Amino acid sequence: MTRSDSPAEQPSSHGAGSRPPALWALLAGIAIEVAVLVGAGGLVLVELVLGRSQSVGVSVFLTIFVLGLAWLLVAACRGLLRGQRWGRAPVATWQLLQGVVAVSWLQYEVTVWGGLTLALAVVVLVLLMIPAVVVSTTRDSARPTT
Repeated sequence: MTRSDSPAEQPSSHGAGSRPPALWALLAGIAIEVAVLVGAGGLVLVELVLGRSQSVGVSVFLTIFVLGLAWLLVAACRGLLRGQRWGRAPVATWQLLQGVVAVSWLQYEVTVWGGLTLALAVVVLVLLMIPAVVVSTTRDSARPTT
């Protein structure tokens, strides 16, 4: 295999400017996570406003944390769409943390939510490592620096 035959240098079979289907599946998985995070942040905020929160400080922190995490994942998705490899790190880190939480939920009590959370984390992490997605999301590393 010569240098010009490497997969990164060959034209994409998906057409110029298009992205591999696995990348779209990855982004869909992250979108589900973002929606759940925003929903959870909104729920904690509603509980706080209605006076049902037992700790105002914890509720404020949780709201800011999950909304900030959702924003980071959205920013990472935008980076991945642009072919910037920096977007891969926050997505991978979140999947690992989410997987640890899901495993602890499953050890405490077998729940549907724990299983779904673990499955989503594994699927997104695997999609992030598929070679076509890696190539598509590391275009910025192939650019010459000036």
